[in-house]
Amino acid sequence: MVSEQLSKLDETLIKFIKNQHLFFVGTAGAEGRVNISPKGMDSLRVIDNEKIAWLNLTGSGNETAAHVLECQRMTLMFCAFEGKPNILRIYGKATAMHPRDKEWEAMLSLFPTVPGARQIFLLDIESVATSCGFSVPLYEHVGERDVLVQWAEKKGEDGVKKYWQDNNQKSIDGKPTGIFG
Repeated sequence: MVSEQLSKLDETLIKFIKNQHLFFVGTAGAEGRVNISPKGMDSLRVIDNEKIAWLNLTGSGNETAAHVLECQRMTLMFCAFEGKPNILRIYGKATAMHPRDKEWEAMLSLFPTVPGARQIFLLDIESVATSCGFSVPLYEHVGERDVLVQWAEKKGEDGVKKYWQDNNQKSIDGKPTGIFG
């Protein structure tokens, strides 16, 4: 079993990331629940070997934002579900960017236009770890779900903001998410 500890991404790992259809985001505050969220769609960009951006779309909760406000720790995990086995974990400190921030439009332009964009998280990489992934099952990617996009299109921009107001201002542990400043 080969595992590796690095301080930043190399070209092989960047290529691996770009070929993945699914990744997981892990965060936690000082107290309360640990949150692990699966992410897909075309929502992640490697800015360089020390920085990653991912577009967070509207969801039922907003745990990541609450955790990052309190404690910037974030872990991204990628698993090879096809091809050579591999698990990649990226550890770092994250910050949230919102539609109200002056850099929002420039960062948003890195991603396809998707209704319901809520935050962009910028992860400054502190360390990178790979492990074997020998027990990760093989899966075949058959496509992206479009349910979230259809939901946001049906709600419209005002409806999505109302949803944020009603459902995304506090975490399940009652912590503020900063969605409205």
